[in-house]
Amino acid sequence: MDHQADAQRTDLMTITRFVLNEQSKHPEARGDLTILLSHIVLGCKFVCSAVNKAGLAKLIGLAGETNVQGEEQKKLDVLSNDVFVKALSSSGRTNVLVSEELEEAIFVEASHRGKYCVVFDPLDGSSNIDCGVSIGTIFGIFLLDHDNAGSNDDVLKPGSEMVAAGYCMYGSSCTLVFSTGSGVNGFTLDPSLGEFILTHPDIKIPKKGKIYSVNEGNAKNWDEPTRLYVENAKFPKDDSSPKSLRYIGSMVADVHRTLLYGGIFMYPADKKSPFGKLRVLYEVFPMSYLVEQAGGQAFTGKERALDLVPKHLHERSPIFLGSYDDVEEIKKLYSATIA
Repeated sequence: MDHQADAQRTDLMTITRFVLNEQSKHPEARGDLTILLSHIVLGCKFVCSAVNKAGLAKLIGLAGETNVQGEEQKKLDVLSNDVFVKALSSSGRTNVLVSEELEEAIFVEASHRGKYCVVFDPLDGSSNIDCGVSIGTIFGIFLLDHDNAGSNDDVLKPGSEMVAAGYCMYGSSCTLVFSTGSGVNGFTLDPSLGEFILTHPDIKIPKKGKIYSVNEGNAKNWDEPTRLYVENAKFPKDDSSPKSLRYIGSMVADVHRTLLYGGIFMYPADKKSPFGKLRVLYEVFPMSYLVEQAGGQAFTGKERALDLVPKHLHERSPIFLGSYDDVEEIKKLYSATIA
């Protein structure tokens, strides 16, 4: 047995150690956010395990119900939602929970009530479950400014007021990426240890990328700025190389690639979906928060994504996010159209 190698494995930067180190930088902190994040991590581990054995456990397939979005629920969707509701409620640090799978918000009972509101998509990209494509969990956290029972108004505010956001991707490896407002860091689950290990410290999105990510099947319904952007990406007028198209159809996987490699992810409004398709609270806001923390931009076609103020829990919005220069280009096209 290589005892020296084993000893080295105990000097890893685990997610627990990382979060505690961050907490120590804020002497006034009481550890509430640290405890909440640990419960989110537990939920991610549980869902990762369920995803890995989904076929064997007959968890793949439809559960026979539809969610608030009118989408047929997969069995894993239902399980993942239950996992995160229980993990978050039992933390003793949450007040309001908003899930993609539930029409109404959950208000945590007084005995377990805390000061945080969590918005989450328990299993993003679940239409890809049966074919083994990467899927994931997305979450965002708001801090309450009162100690009373929460209400919908506590989450119907700009994404810029989030105190933390992240996602966990279940693919060839299980990767958890999050930010508490001081940069973005990525952790990969070591199955042999059952621990998330820091593998992507201080993620910085390239200022300009070579990839654009969009569902071109909707091209006939696009508005003019989106059409012009994609045309220029494919047939650049300045003799530069065309961009590559990469589209997985799972927001977590597409945004993860965009964060690491640069480029732009787009889900614009179109004639079929004039208000966009992605949900503001638990898809647009968390991903925009992460991209901005990594040095990129997020834009709705009208304004900075994090300045948007949703009017209801499951509101939708167009979104363009990614490398700073690439999003700047689409912003200029929209400005020219408005002008």
